[in-house]
Amino acid sequence: TCDTGDQQSTAAVHLKEPAATIVERLKDVTTYEGEDAVFECRLSRETAQDAQWFLGDVPLQSNEMNEIRVQGTRHSLILRKVTLEDCGSISFKVGQHSSAA
Repeated sequence: TCDTGDQQSTAAVHLKEPAATIVERLKDVTTYEGEDAVFECRLSRETAQDAQWFLGDVPLQSNEMNEIRVQGTRHSLILRKVTLEDCGSISFKVGQHSSAA
């Protein structure tokens, strides 16, 4: 705001968060039935953008079978005690970027 006493002008500053990119992509994982499978990727920056993990086309949530972690720029998914039904494509999406294994 600029105030000269009898006149006033106001403007606003709006910031857009730069989009995060995936700098360390997912890698394929081979494990035994009943063991955990761990997938990790790293982003270019910490972000408030929604990041989502998928098994096939099914979005995953953190629960007793899937643990989703975010530590700074590192995002990880732990599939607990995998079964044959867990075989398939795992993908991670943030903004317009995605990685699959």
